Amino acid sequence: MHYYKRNLGDYAKKCGRLTMLQHGAYTLLIDSCYDREKFPTLEEAIEWTWASTEAEVEAVKFVLSRFFNLDKDGQYVQDRILQELLEYHEKADTNKRIAVERETKRKLNSTNRTPTVDGSPPNHKPITKNQINSTAVQMPEDVSSEVWDSFVKHRKTKKAPITDLVMAAIRKEAITAGWTVEQAIHEIVVRNWSTFKSDWVDKKVSGSQFLGGI
Repeated sequence: MHYYKRNLGDYAKKCGRLTMLQHGAYTLLIDSCYDREKFPTLEEAIEWTWASTEAEVEAVKFVLSRFFNLDKDGQYVQDRILQELLEYHEKADTNKRIAVERETKRKLNSTNRTPTVDGSPPNHKPITKNQINSTAVQMPEDVSSEVWDSFVKHRKTKKAPITDLVMAAIRKEAITAGWTVEQAIHEIVVRNWSTFKSDWVDKKVSGSQFLGGI
């Protein structure tokens, strides 16, 4: 992703008191996250910003602690960047699907034309929906195969792929709500949601109160 919107007013409110070094560290970090479409560990953050002096490294650490959240995999994640990356991939997947369907339709129409005397019939092998909607990630260890299979079918019905970013967002929201990933996925399928938001459910519900099974 090589383009993102930057609201100068929001940035000034959030980062107005940063030093020049901290401004530079923050700008380089968010640029790198969008460009690489991933979030860094501490070591990667220092590498991405080319921090070499002690003051530069401290600026990177300060920005990470102030504007990012450390997840269980040791990566520093920012919610806004994560959401924009998810929206970007969703739009890209939709545009790709539309383009594939348009091209497939065009080729099928070309195949159905009556061949000329001197012409040979075209050789066309259309792309199937299964290829378009294939699952991009493996089943998580903390999700049962029954719930996962239902989730995969649900996403295929919505023509929405399952990517690492999608699962990272669901896992984060599930943790915020005090739910397990399996509970969140189950709720998505049952309620015919596209994703899971902690604001949509009762955060007081504990894992022991969950009535699993689809």
